[in-house]
Amino acid sequence: MGRDMHGRTAGVLGTGRIGEAFARIAHGFGMRLLGWDVAENPACVELGMTYVPKERLLAEADLVSLHVPLMPETQHLIDAAALRAMKDDAVLVNSSRGGLVDTAALVAELRAGRFTGVGLDVYEAEAGLFFLDKSLEAIADDTLARLVTFPNVLVTSHQAYYTVDAVNQIVDATVRNVLDYRAGRRSGNMLVPRS
Repeated sequence: MGRDMHGRTAGVLGTGRIGEAFARIAHGFGMRLLGWDVAENPACVELGMTYVPKERLLAEADLVSLHVPLMPETQHLIDAAALRAMKDDAVLVNSSRGGLVDTAALVAELRAGRFTGVGLDVYEAEAGLFFLDKSLEAIADDTLARLVTFPNVLVTSHQAYYTVDAVNQIVDATVRNVLDYRAGRRSGNMLVPRS
């Protein structure tokens, strides 16, 4: 049996454009919104999101969704301690970057019977496994092989962005970014504005 999301708490780690889009969806389901990011997103605040420390978000959220970039500071953002801080019946969704989750620690928590569900569209060791048709081969990655045996885990092969519309948007944004850079124009996609 499933469970309603209405009235439950969604924790959004990373509230940029994609995190904001997810927050809008969760808000549409009638969920309470908790956010964690280096800066508050005014659009998320307008939805009623409360920004809290990561530890509080993990402890209170029924659904934790990751939307942060992978950098040295975010590698294994969801490590053994973070997983232990989450509710036993929480749902974890990572459609951002595989390295955000310590997969070995996740497997250990799943073996202990924790979490209602885990949805992974990314995997930290996905290179050479995803984007290729391996349907006639055995899974050589022991951690991935173990992950897919859990009935409450869904692993997809980095497909969240793979639609005609999304790929066209990526191409358009990339071309605009290159043209803006070459022309010395400021881009809305700059992570660190020029000084």
